[in-house]
Amino acid sequence: MPLLDFLDPKAVLPALKVSGKKQALQELASHAAALTGLDARSIFEALLQRERLGSTGIGDGIAIPHGKLPGLTRIVGLAARLEKPVDFEALDSQPVDILFLLLAPEGAGADHLKALARVARVLREPGLVERVRATRDADALYAVLSEIQAPRAA
Repeated sequence: MPLLDFLDPKAVLPALKVSGKKQALQELASHAAALTGLDARSIFEALLQRERLGSTGIGDGIAIPHGKLPGLTRIVGLAARLEKPVDFEALDSQPVDILFLLLAPEGAGADHLKALARVARVLREPGLVERVRATRDADALYAVLSEIQAPRAA
């Protein structure tokens, strides 16, 4: 599943200004609402509900907040680079500055898990995170993320 299947060029935020985890999730929900036509509050609540189960901060300054939503017809991704890292209660206790939001239809099941695995794999590509951190505009960030398209052989 190529990353570009669920990442639109309009779904890239290269310099998001937030002061904490909750505000980051609110901003992501707001942008996702504009992309999907769904209610921002519903998206935010789904993200908060998932975070209550455990932080989606996976380490190395990266978080992959995600959730399933009724009314969504396809998997949607949104990439953001924060202007300043924020505490995200990540597994390694390091602040987060790269967020990749992933939203899936309520009944997505395995497709949701495949998309999560794909995002995590892409974000582990050697040098990719450093290049994402070096970007300053949406086109450049999208270009960096769009270079990685085919899954690596296992």
